[in-house]
Amino acid sequence: TMAKLYFNRLSNLLQEVGLDLVRKSIIKIEIKHFFSGAALYVDGKICISLTPVGLALKLPENKKNELIQEKKAKSLRYFPRGPIKKNYAVLSEPLIKNLIELAYWVNLSIDYVTKKDL
Repeated sequence: TMAKLYFNRLSNLLQEVGLDLVRKSIIKIEIKHFFSGAALYVDGKICISLTPVGLALKLPENKKNELIQEKKAKSLRYFPRGPIKKNYAVLSEPLIKNLIELAYWVNLSIDYVTKKDL
């Protein structure tokens, strides 16, 4: 199914940025099916989603705005004229392909959701 495809893509992406090695011993990380995609939950809270809309990260408002201003992300909407999901940024393909930069944003998202060092 499509959901399984997103589940596997998200799992692989998180492995590529080294998330499984660094973080799993500190916090509870789970990837679950989410609507027509997959989502990463950290300590039971949603943090990252991968759906037909794209890869979205929950970020502090100022960091989300920074990404959008730099044209590295856009606001998250699940439907064309639907409401903007507060604190979520849908990352651009060039950012996703840059694994070092992606790792930074993934870790920032996890820290934000778990309120670590912010």
